Amino acid sequence: MQHAQSRRLNRQDFKTLSLAALGGALEFYDFIIFVFFAAVIGDLFFPANMPDWLRQVQTFGIFAAGYLARPLGGIIMAHFGDLVGRKRMFSLSILLMALPTLAMGMLPTYASIGMAAPLLLLLMRLLQGAAIGGEVPGAWVFVAEHVPRNRIGFACGTLTAGLTLGILLGSLVATLLNTSMTPAAISQYGWRIPFFIGGIFGLIAMYLRRWLQETPVFIEMKTRKALAEELPLKAVIANHKKEVVVSMLMTWLLSAGIVVVILMTPTWLQKQFGIPAAAALQANCLATVALMFGCIISGSIVDRLGASKTFIFGSLFLGICSAAFYHMVAADASVLMGMYALAGLSVGVVGAVPYVMVRAFPAEVRFTGISFSYNVAYAIFGGLTPVFVTLFMRLTPMAPAWYVLALSAIGLLTGLYLSRDLDSETTRTAKFSEGAASGQ
Repeated sequence: MQHAQSRRLNRQDFKTLSLAALGGALEFYDFIIFVFFAAVIGDLFFPANMPDWLRQVQTFGIFAAGYLARPLGGIIMAHFGDLVGRKRMFSLSILLMALPTLAMGMLPTYASIGMAAPLLLLLMRLLQGAAIGGEVPGAWVFVAEHVPRNRIGFACGTLTAGLTLGILLGSLVATLLNTSMTPAAISQYGWRIPFFIGGIFGLIAMYLRRWLQETPVFIEMKTRKALAEELPLKAVIANHKKEVVVSMLMTWLLSAGIVVVILMTPTWLQKQFGIPAAAALQANCLATVALMFGCIISGSIVDRLGASKTFIFGSLFLGICSAAFYHMVAADASVLMGMYALAGLSVGVVGAVPYVMVRAFPAEVRFTGISFSYNVAYAIFGGLTPVFVTLFMRLTPMAPAWYVLALSAIGLLTGLYLSRDLDSETTRTAKFSEGAASGQ
């Protein structure tokens, strides 16, 4: 057993990782492509005589609705994932994302069906949110329960890099369409293309997931009749409060790094320092690629050094690099590409976040524990972060730098807490392997 748990990754492990990462990338693409075409969608799905500011608010409100739907969708899917199997929910989540995305590309506009158009758009967005709420925790649990225990960090870091690839794909598709088509053509039919692409490839990814196998951990639990006897969410809230708090703090760190450094910063660069949109977006793509490598690197490091040291040093690195990026670019725009790439690399510490989560909860409630902690925290912090940082900018243009620095401090303190956590590494290993298959 110990030998099996310290083995190298085999061909089946890489197949599982590849299919999981591919599906995750496509789901994230489907989830965020909306934001790249928000202006066009707002014009098409709301009355022409509506004030522009109100149209923008309502369009982004529909986008935000996807985040609000994440906790409910994630908790329901995790509930069944803990009771009937990881694989079934893993396949369902990508179907639940692909179909609404495809439907969004086919929706009639306000000019055709009036107020039914934005209501249908909202419904599709809620379904997308429910899907992504189940996909991310489900994917982390799925790969973690397939690979040997000494490679959980690498597997989860690689999967997180795959999710980040979805953001990059969305940015690249939006850039390609906007440079190859006129604004009139995009408004007429071009905005539908990225949704068709996402929906079709999502269905292909779902088909490919047929070849995945149920996790050895779940099979062993089912064989031993060790599945949760009570409602999994009730067990999580009653017995794992400490683990939920730590997981929520980790999610706050993750959401801050992605939302502020990757999603908000291009607009900040343009508005605060007049950096051309093309230059800001090019630098952003480079930072996103660096983030992907950072996720894989931090996942590999956490396998060797453990969560405590990874987050202590990783959070310090994030704080230093992000502060240096924002302040140096403010003084000299010529350092944009290099410093943004370094900042993106430092955000890669979030690739170790799922390692902490999957080892925090016992197998019978693992899916539910991660899903509840991650989705509730992401709905709160992911939704409020842009609002808070924007308001904070009225006091200082360096608001993004200070926010990321504060979250780096929280990551550092969490790392210190993990070093004195009462659970020893031995206990954590035992907790993870509750229900683990002997063949792992």
